[in-house]
Amino acid sequence: MISNVSGLLPEAGIDEAGRGCLAGPVVAAAVILPEKFSLKGLNDSKLLNAGQREEFGAIIKSQAISWAIGQATVEEIDRYNILQATFIAMHRAVSALSMSPVHLVIDGNWFKPFPFINHTCLVKGDQKAQHVAAASILAKTYRDQIMKDLDHAYPQYGWHRNKGYATAEHQKALETHGSCIHHRLSFSPVINSFSKSTQQASRQV
Repeated sequence: MISNVSGLLPEAGIDEAGRGCLAGPVVAAAVILPEKFSLKGLNDSKLLNAGQREEFGAIIKSQAISWAIGQATVEEIDRYNILQATFIAMHRAVSALSMSPVHLVIDGNWFKPFPFINHTCLVKGDQKAQHVAAASILAKTYRDQIMKDLDHAYPQYGWHRNKGYATAEHQKALETHGSCIHHRLSFSPVINSFSKSTQQASRQV
């Protein structure tokens, strides 16, 4: 994996988690790593198991020059659409860094420019650049914990297992119980299940 894309320092890697979920916020992380940072096995969070993500996440947090998390709420996702909400979360993560990077590297091929900071979009960046992989892990572990915490209040959806993704279990629970305040009403599986639910008249609180 490369440690720098632009040749400029400091450079931050950015990635998100939860973009394709039916429930919960979309979460982004921004990470600035030391020039000589090295972590064997560092990779896209989706290619690591939960234990590895937790282990690597602790190392990244302890050794990063700066790292930060940004979120966009379910309400923002429904109001602006998931792509724009993802950009909101990413911008909030960059704004929360303790130092300002001179360049950003974003996983994927779309980004809304951050004021006064140049950026590079890197497809599969979480498998090519260390700081993007690190951001992938921090965003994923942070969001997974949010969904685990929400599961205590809404155990019927199995969020401690599916983390809000559109698994068969989650979609069946939507049909049975209807949606709750943490579901994204602009997503078609939620809309469809809402129309079938016996709780069409009101959402659960």
